[in-house]
Parts: sequence; structure tokens; C-alpha cells
Amino acid sequence: ERHETPPPPSILIPFSQDEDFVERGTTLEQVRKRCAGSDSRVALVGLGGVGKSQLAIEHAYRTHKQSPETWVFWVHASNAARFEQSYRNIADRVKIARRQDPLANIFELVHDWLCDSRQRWLLVLDNVDDARFLLSSQADGHDQGQTTNAQAIRKPLREYLPHCECGSILLTTRNKEAALKLVEQRDIVPVEPMDIAEGIALFKKKLRVQEDSDSVAELVAVLENMPLAIVQAAAYISQREPFCSIGQYLDEFRRSDHEKTSLLDYEAGQLRRDREAKNSIIITWHISFEYLRQTKPLATDLLSLMSFFDRQGIPNSLIRNSQETSRARENPIRQEHSPTAQLDKAQRNGNEGSFEHNVMALRDLCFITVAEDGETFEMHSLIQLATRRWLEANRQLERWKQQFVSNLYAKFPTGAYKNWAACQALFAHAK
Repeated sequence: ERHETPPPPSILIPFSQDEDFVERGTTLEQVRKRCAGSDSRVALVGLGGVGKSQLAIEHAYRTHKQSPETWVFWVHASNAARFEQSYRNIADRVKIARRQDPLANIFELVHDWLCDSRQRWLLVLDNVDDARFLLSSQADGHDQGQTTNAQAIRKPLREYLPHCECGSILLTTRNKEAALKLVEQRDIVPVEPMDIAEGIALFKKKLRVQEDSDSVAELVAVLENMPLAIVQAAAYISQREPFCSIGQYLDEFRRSDHEKTSLLDYEAGQLRRDREAKNSIIITWHISFEYLRQTKPLATDLLSLMSFFDRQGIPNSLIRNSQETSRARENPIRQEHSPTAQLDKAQRNGNEGSFEHNVMALRDLCFITVAEDGETFEMHSLIQLATRRWLEANRQLERWKQQFVSNLYAKFPTGAYKNWAACQALFAHAK
């Protein structure tokens, strides 16, 4: 091959910087400090639609602006094929020799270039939601048609993520379990929904309004401060002006669950989301539900059941060992045919099916939060709504609704005065 002059450091990222970006507390400062060290790895972990990729994009641009001598690379890490294409893009940008040789291992070429580089670099791995393709032999990946280069490769792709003094790796994922395959627990930066002030600022920037109003705060609150949902709402209102105001959107949103899901299904055009990512919060979460169903079906059962409770104070006594009741009582549903029978059986058969294992799976995907004592759980009401919509689409809604009623009925004590405290604890879920 003819010799090519090495190019100066630049930024290789498929998205422009967002002029509407809103600071998220100290999150970016945490990322900056952690990435400043030698051979650092950091993971942004949070629910789909919470703004992880937007934070990574902003960090990438700030890094290159503050340190123009630093290379910044973006890697699509949702599957092996896109991971390989991203590595090929890096090889083309930095002009690695032999990159066009069909017999060359592109992963090894890029890995070695990064390790040998005397210039600092940042590698962003976006959407590492399922890390299995990074961990398994790529000979297996070739059998599935996932990568064109795999016959020459035997090492897992994870081995081609360099450990060297000049580099740092930042990854985004919805799945804490996936993150822990690549980083240490101490290197995880949780990404929560915005606070109310941040949500209002984002909405006002997207809708290009200046005035403060109670209706803006109200709208952000009903959307539970979720950035993607806020951007969706702003796009929906903007597209329908002057026929749709903030107040009218709120009225429509509150009309019924059907209207809520219709509004949350609206796909806003987003220039800074991956082409595989959906611009609807409902569809984004449905993709996560499908992943959960394929990888941890018993955790999906727990999620389905929890979606019918009040969002706060969901007692594990109503979902753990749901076939066992505190006292004999005729149940309106035959227990042996109930949808949680399989879950209860699995809970008695080891770790993979244990209640704690499946609760942790939901927690790691940020679908629920667990109280410190482990006795109660919370869910965002929008996640509950999205779960019920998903169950309806899969013709499972009535099945799980009946199971919820059955569990509540089995645990509800008699009306005796001594049981009043127990009754009160369950009233919110019985409404």
C-alpha cells in the first residue's frame, strides 16, 4: 500500500452538538473527571429515553473542544455488525495501513492503533444494551450472519477494547448488568430523569417559548421529567400550532390511558438519536420489554403484575410466592392455571428463577426502584402504562389484570379492627 500521511486528531461522531442541551446537575462533571484518568472506563446507565446518548454526545464535543489534540470516536454498539462498521470507520478516518485488506482483522488493526497512539483518545460505545455479542466468540457471530469479518477472529470483541494510558472509554446502556461486563461498579454513573427545573428548561428550549407558566411545570410533571417524553410533547405541540396549546395537550393527556399512550406513541423527529433508536418513549420501552421477555421471561412476569399496582409502595408480599395465601380462602381464579404459577415454581428451583434474581433484573434495567429494606418497590407510572399497553398488544392484559385482582383478594384481610392497618396499606392498590 502507498504511504498515507496521518491526519491530525478530529472528532468522528454521527450527530451534531445540541444547542438545546440542558445541564443535568453534576452528571457531566462526574463523567469528565472519571474520563480524565489513564485507562479509564465509565458507563452511563439509565432507562431508555432518559438522555444517556445526549449526555455522551455533549461530553464528546466538550472533550474535543477543550482538548483539540484528543481523538474522539463514536461506536454503535447495539450489535456485532454495527460495531464492526464503526471500527472500519475509525480505520478509514485515521488511515490505518492494511485496513482494506480483506484478510486483515479490522478489530485488531484498530485496537493496535489505539494502543500505540501517542495522542489521547475517547471511545464512546453507544447503546450497549445487550453485551452478549461482545462476550462470545465471533466464530459464533459469523454463524448468525452478524459480522463479515468473523471467520478470522476467535477472541471475543470485548478483547478489542483497549486498556492503555492514552485512552478512555465511555459507554451508554439501559442495562446495569451489561455495563458490569465492561466496567467496575464504581465506574457506573446513574442517569435519572431530569429534575423539574431541568425539564422545564428543556421544554422551553424545544418549543421556543420564554415565559414561565404553571402549565409548563404541570406538563413536565405528568411526563415524569423524562427527556424523550418532554421532547415528544414539545414536537407534538409545535407541529400542531396554533391548534394545540400546552393546556390542550394536558387536557388530552389526562382524558384517558388511551389518549396518554396515543400522545406518548408520537414519534418526534430527533436528529441526535441513533437510526435504530425509536423517537417514542412508549416504543423505546417496548423494545426493552421484548429484550426482557427473551432473556428473563420470569422477570417479565413480575413487571406485568407490578404494572397494575399503585406506583408506590408495591409490597413484595403480593408478588412473592403468589400462589401461597396467608389463609385458606376460595379464590376466584384457579391457582394452578394462574400466570404466576411458573414463576412460583421457578422461585423454588434455584437462583435464576429466584424472586430476588428477577427483581434485580428489573432494577438493573431501571424499570423499578427497590426500598432499602427490600420489602416494597416503586415504578414510574408511565412505565406501568407502557407495560399495560404492551400486554394489550400481546393479548395478555386481561390475564394479568385478573392475576392482580386474585393476588390482592388473597391477601386482603377481613374488616376486623385489628386488621385496619393492613387494610390501609392495600387500599391504594385496590382503587
